[in-house]
Amino acid sequence: MTVITIAIVDDHPLFREGVSRSLSEIEDFVVVGEGASADDAATLAVSQRPDVLLLDVSMPGGGIDAISEILARSPQTKVLMLTASEDIDSVVAALRRGAAGYVVKGSGSRGLAEAIRTVVGGSRFISPTMRAKVEQSLLDRPASLTPRETDVIELVAEGLSNKHIGRRLNLQEKTIKHHMTEILSKLGASNRTEAAIRWRQGA
Repeated sequence: MTVITIAIVDDHPLFREGVSRSLSEIEDFVVVGEGASADDAATLAVSQRPDVLLLDVSMPGGGIDAISEILARSPQTKVLMLTASEDIDSVVAALRRGAAGYVVKGSGSRGLAEAIRTVVGGSRFISPTMRAKVEQSLLDRPASLTPRETDVIELVAEGLSNKHIGRRLNLQEKTIKHHMTEILSKLGASNRTEAAIRWRQGA
């Protein structure tokens, strides 16, 4: 049995404790930490290296703003937004920052477990009630890459590997991997080849 480690960051203690209790009852899920702020999330990312970090949107420090730092500190962690907000702009912003999914708090423990397994498996998860609107919104809005991300995707389009891109830009390979996670999310691509194609088409 493969164990999935989970950290939960939400500034409502009763909700956080309830989620922790529900997930702990699932045989292959292990809750390795809890927090209440963006700073807590960044700390947990380093100290626990969880497979999945459940993150609220509205909390001290801002959940969406915390995503990039979490992924920079622990690139293998999947950030799954767990929130009451169904604001499409928030969903799109979270996904473009690198979140692996977005779950509405009313989904229940079964829906949350499905979301966790989905993102651990390498796929994006969006609550069914929001999926169509979010996907359309992602298509309607051209992604805005940072200058460094633009440097990376241009070298990807030339066929360079992460290692060679790192050498060209004088950056560590893990930093390039983090930039690629951001690029894939912003361009709505599932792999680097698709991202390069979308970039060249002006996605």
